[in-house]
Amino acid sequence: MTTIAIIQARLSSTRLPGKVLLPLGDRPALAWVIHAAQAIPGIDKVVLATSDQADDDRLAAWAADHGVTCHRGPLDDVLARFALAAKAENADIIMRLTGDCPFLDPQVCGQVLALLKRQKLDYASNVTPQTWPDGLDCEVFTRPALDAAMAEASTGPEREHVTPFLRERRDRFRIGGIPCPLPGLEGERWTLDEARDLDFLQAVAAQLPTPDRAPSYLEVLAVLDADPALRRLNTGIIRNAGGAKSWREAPPPPFFGTERSQYWLERAEKVIPLASQTFSKSRIQYPEGAPLFVTHGQGGRVWDVDGNRYVDMVCGLLPVVLGYQDADVDQAIRDQLGRGISFSLPTTLETELAERLTRLIPCAEKVRYGKNGTDATSAAIRLARAFTGRDRIAVCGYHGWQDWYIGATSRHKGIPEAVRALTHTVPYNDLDAVDRLLSQHKGQFAALIMEPMNAVDPTPGYLQGLKDLLHAHGALLVFDEVITGFRYALGGAQSLFGITPDLASFGKAMGNGMPISAITGRADVMREMEDVFISGTFGGEALSLAAAIATIDKMEREPVIEKLWSLGTTLADGVAELTMRHGLSDIIGLVGRAPWKIISVKDHPTARKEAIKTLFAHEMLHDGVLFLASHNVCYAHDDDDVNIVLSAWDRALAKVAAELATGQLEARLPYPVVMPVFQVR
Repeated sequence: MTTIAIIQARLSSTRLPGKVLLPLGDRPALAWVIHAAQAIPGIDKVVLATSDQADDDRLAAWAADHGVTCHRGPLDDVLARFALAAKAENADIIMRLTGDCPFLDPQVCGQVLALLKRQKLDYASNVTPQTWPDGLDCEVFTRPALDAAMAEASTGPEREHVTPFLRERRDRFRIGGIPCPLPGLEGERWTLDEARDLDFLQAVAAQLPTPDRAPSYLEVLAVLDADPALRRLNTGIIRNAGGAKSWREAPPPPFFGTERSQYWLERAEKVIPLASQTFSKSRIQYPEGAPLFVTHGQGGRVWDVDGNRYVDMVCGLLPVVLGYQDADVDQAIRDQLGRGISFSLPTTLETELAERLTRLIPCAEKVRYGKNGTDATSAAIRLARAFTGRDRIAVCGYHGWQDWYIGATSRHKGIPEAVRALTHTVPYNDLDAVDRLLSQHKGQFAALIMEPMNAVDPTPGYLQGLKDLLHAHGALLVFDEVITGFRYALGGAQSLFGITPDLASFGKAMGNGMPISAITGRADVMREMEDVFISGTFGGEALSLAAAIATIDKMEREPVIEKLWSLGTTLADGVAELTMRHGLSDIIGLVGRAPWKIISVKDHPTARKEAIKTLFAHEMLHDGVLFLASHNVCYAHDDDDVNIVLSAWDRALAKVAAELATGQLEARLPYPVVMPVFQVR
């Protein structure tokens, strides 16, 4: 079995022409890369792949003078260069390296190669997710995987950057990665792309202990730690800016259909009711032909089992507030995994997280944990009943699947009538309705639980008036902040609106996707926990606690909340302009606050709102946006994602307008209309 390292290089770099042959110490930068590649354990041969353009004749001549085999191919189709080189060398396994990484670590590359071999993978790397310094990049793949990419990769960026086809098609290829064991190094820049990079690399090279040997990343790190000022030489340069630019300029990727989703649906429904653990993630909430199973997520995007890529506007039904594979949260999980997951006694993590929550959330004097939002809202209801000695509950919003709430909706099958009779729904922003209800059942209500905000803002004085009214009747005010918490503000909607409830439930964004929730509130009410039985084996599960701490710390350290508001506003403004342009502003719009904008669709004289929304969602999905009912923005979403979403809105609105113009939109739908699971308000 032949394993080769192919170093791609060219002299026509736009930012730093001829960069790979620029001097670094006593030899060109490319010589450093070749020297390191030749020291990688398991590599049989190192070759160069450059273009067939005249610009690179000098590079080919340099390779010949130094005994390095050089293969030449198309300038922009680097994938073709790799395929040509692999075929010429009769290679079975190929390692991709780039000529602008002079501090390449042979041992790190050797680990990536060993991972591919030992786990029989198709592709392995240290670049997904990005946890290593920029400049240590190494990717390894099999010849069949390379041949498949060569035959099928169709977009310019896929061919220019060689491996995106492999990395993204996890429906077809077995993928693995080597994360950096030292946290926080993903921001280091040790690559050569601009003049400032050359200054940096030359300064570091001059201080390496053994310049005649390929340095380890620890040796480079030691130089930088000893002289931190060196980092300022090339600070502020955006990582992989060229790659991002090429993707930005490329046309939208093709839609590969959903054949594999249908296969998995049939397979799953044999063993899982609705083939999903959540109504909102199941086939009944998406148009026919929609993706139903995903393989992975990265940043603000996900990929499905058919290889389709989407900007994710669902974000796991709102938990993914930072983005998929967030480096800080993932590192916290890995660190805790090395200590254990669930224990026989509490860990200090429970206290450390509770201290953060009591500091940030106005109502939080005490805290207990659950695994999902329903745990937290149900705990709040039980506590309120225990504290007041009353049974009746008023609800305003969506509060989970337990009997006490879901029994008051149309999805009440299986709920005893006696339980259903104790829960009463009240309209939002209507104090008189609440007063009438409480007066009709004097002394019987334990609490009103509500989403402090959903699609509509609270009217001035409403929340405070509600609190005063409930207290006058001896009942508690409970905020369901499972969604609004850690999205509107770190302290939740209660800190945004300046109203402190008696109890509040948090979840979703609390752990960036890890299963954790919290019930918080007044100490005297929370003290009922000492007698009321609310207890679960996994309430103190340590991975989720570590993730929540890392999530909250990052949200305090970085402008996460500010970006959610900014992104949401940009999208909302763009949508408003588009709906007006297409003449649909009276039919389709966004309501709610910027971090969580909800789509509002109204009936048209010739089509029900559900039919319009179904068509709209279908078009969005086929245009590369995973969309359910709202803009669930996350910190990892960027300007490119925003542009993709708005472009999809533009095309979807055009389709809706055209179909409405026929007067037969619903009759012309080639798939059933998606109906809501139930009406919340």
